[in-house]
Amino acid sequence: MTPRIETVAIDCLMVRLFDAIAEENMPWMLAACERVREGFAAHLIDLVPSYTTLMVHYDLLALTPAQARELIAEALHNLAPNAQASGQRHVLPVWYDLSVGPELSLLAQRSGLAIPEVIRRHSERDYQVFALGFAPGFAFMGLVEETLAAPRLGTPRKRVAAGSVGIAERQTAAYPVVSPGGWNLIGRTPSKLFDRERDGYSLMQPGDTVRFEAVSHAEFINLGGDDTPLEALP
Repeated sequence: MTPRIETVAIDCLMVRLFDAIAEENMPWMLAACERVREGFAAHLIDLVPSYTTLMVHYDLLALTPAQARELIAEALHNLAPNAQASGQRHVLPVWYDLSVGPELSLLAQRSGLAIPEVIRRHSERDYQVFALGFAPGFAFMGLVEETLAAPRLGTPRKRVAAGSVGIAERQTAAYPVVSPGGWNLIGRTPSKLFDRERDGYSLMQPGDTVRFEAVSHAEFINLGGDDTPLEALP
């Protein structure tokens, strides 16, 4: 690993730690976050980890760009993952059904698998939360096995229901709020992914892991899920 520091704004630097997305990156990313946060202390405004990069937003009135670069270099010196550091593990119940996940059939056709097998494969593994973005509480997760990977829709939908679970390339995610979106939808979760009353707002944070658990329609409703079909959304 040879980190590169790039300028993205007058008070913001991007630390490029890796060149390719991999689940093995996250322990290093979390260690870098911890070191940078300690090094900048009160002069840090925001820290945004992603798949391969770490964005550092700092107080320009307290530090010059040169000083900020020096602090980053010091933080990354002899960097090593913390074996004891790990995020939370979440289990998200999902009702997989064509009425709320119309691309289930498309993924089945692309992969040559039956729909129940697509569901089984999507829900049989833990996914790493790499980053938050797009919408409050939207967690980019991966990596989906290559058999289930599918490109984004050519034309995004104008409205996607909150809780909708989808796949885009080898990423998977659940929409926290009603929004436009172009991911391949395969189901819906009743879990509340974004809450203004929650510390940190988002249910999931980078470094967490997520397992999707298939549930019946009755279980979905009992957990507070909204089964309004996608085409019937207002």
